[in-house]
Amino acid sequence: MQAALRILLFSTTFLALSCTQPKEEDSRPNILLIVADDLGYSDLGCFGGNIRTPNIDRLASKGIRFSRFHAGPTCAVTRAMLLSGNNNHVAGMGYQDIHLTQHPLKGTIGYEGHLSNRIVPVPALLKKAGYHTYTAGKWHLGNEDEDSPSAKGFEKSFSILQGGANHFNNTGIEPDDTLAFYRENGEPVEYPEGEYSTTVYTNKLIDYIKSGLAESHRRPFFALAAYTSPHWPLQVPEDYLDRYEGDFDMGYDSLRVIRFESLKDEGLIPTEATLPPRLENITPWDELSDEDKRIESRKMELYASMVDNLDYHVGRLIQFLKSEELYENTIVIFISDNGAAGNDLYNEAWSQDYIRARYDNSYESMGGVNSFVSYGPQWAQAGAAPFNRYKGFTTEGGTLAPFIVSGIGIPTTGEVRDDYFTVMDLAPTFYEIAGIKYPNGLSNDHTMPLLGSSILGNILSANIPIHDSNYGVGLEHRARMFYRKGDWKIVNVEGPYAENKIQLFNIASDLGETHDLRIEEPEKFNELLSEWKTFAKKSKITIQE
Repeated sequence: MQAALRILLFSTTFLALSCTQPKEEDSRPNILLIVADDLGYSDLGCFGGNIRTPNIDRLASKGIRFSRFHAGPTCAVTRAMLLSGNNNHVAGMGYQDIHLTQHPLKGTIGYEGHLSNRIVPVPALLKKAGYHTYTAGKWHLGNEDEDSPSAKGFEKSFSILQGGANHFNNTGIEPDDTLAFYRENGEPVEYPEGEYSTTVYTNKLIDYIKSGLAESHRRPFFALAAYTSPHWPLQVPEDYLDRYEGDFDMGYDSLRVIRFESLKDEGLIPTEATLPPRLENITPWDELSDEDKRIESRKMELYASMVDNLDYHVGRLIQFLKSEELYENTIVIFISDNGAAGNDLYNEAWSQDYIRARYDNSYESMGGVNSFVSYGPQWAQAGAAPFNRYKGFTTEGGTLAPFIVSGIGIPTTGEVRDDYFTVMDLAPTFYEIAGIKYPNGLSNDHTMPLLGSSILGNILSANIPIHDSNYGVGLEHRARMFYRKGDWKIVNVEGPYAENKIQLFNIASDLGETHDLRIEEPEKFNELLSEWKTFAKKSKITIQE
């Protein structure tokens, strides 16, 4: 009944808006998916932030914000789930960048390090269904020919294969990955030296969409803008270097409080929510020297400038669609791929020798092509505001991300909705928008059913739930796991995985995951633990303890 209702709602709304389209055109909606890289939950203006993001805020004001959208804890994990509609292990990304490691599970089921043969990728299915499929930006789902964006269904693509690089050239970002590799339409290409990544990816995506407009029979497009901003290194074009000078001199402790209160004002967290304590590994702002405060403030200024620049290019995409009369038939979704990134690679033991040999992080150089700045856990915790920890963890701070949807058929209320859903629910949503069924004839003997569910009904009518009260979902990565059912969640924060380390939280009353209820609620803990084990087995999750 609910499925029939949402199809009726969408078809009625959409057909009313598209009835003027020429009959020779395929009038199904275009889908523009914009993915920011390592953007914190509270960075955007429309999510309580003090960074100037007018273009993204405008999308939110003419659409819907979701306050409880959950991605994966890291970049590749999220991308695998996004493009599969399934668990990261089913999709082949049980361990990010496993191709660089000596992990004992490397090469086994769930640890392929690329999209597996157990899923049908979103672009492959949409391409078969008549959509143009384009992407520009980050791939991070395999470096081999057979694992490339072209091999997985993107008609046109310009992609960095790894997790990131210098934003002005192809210098790699890690000791084991010293050179970044790019492909365009399946072929190796050189990065345009000196050009800024966000500019390059935006230009490419606009060119790809333009190429489809020359057809005599117009077809809709699925376009993935997979930006590498604001992922470290924190670098910006010269005219952005000083845009936020002095704006963060209050320090990360004060910023976290400011963001926390702003989230309340925006209706994104309950007014009765409490701010969890500062993490023990973070030095209180007041204990820093004046010079350390100066350097720390500069880090956040550069980060804010990257987000500001990203917003500008989101505006370019939207303006292009409007100028080509495409926007009126496009659904736009904006997300981040995980929580704020707490890395400080210039000072971390595993990376500092590589970084310091290649970059100059003196104050005068910070933010330029020859610097490698990352802002560390202190600013990441501020970006995560009321939540526990940040990227890499299966806590709320590691997986909760902003979500905005706007465009054709979407209510223009600017409202906030609190429904819980995950990145696995996007693929089924795209299929419902396109009017197709998974796997659309592309399955094989190994293909697993979708784990996600379409959120389209809820987008069109808040009265239609995304998941019922019995819905349970989990995830594991690097021996950190969670399993959630309703407001209850069990989580193993630090590896190695061990049942005696798993904690129980009620997220509705404890956003910051500060009060472990395992002892107080043994029945609930055992219920979730049992369901987690069943889920892990069904999702082919193997955990190295």
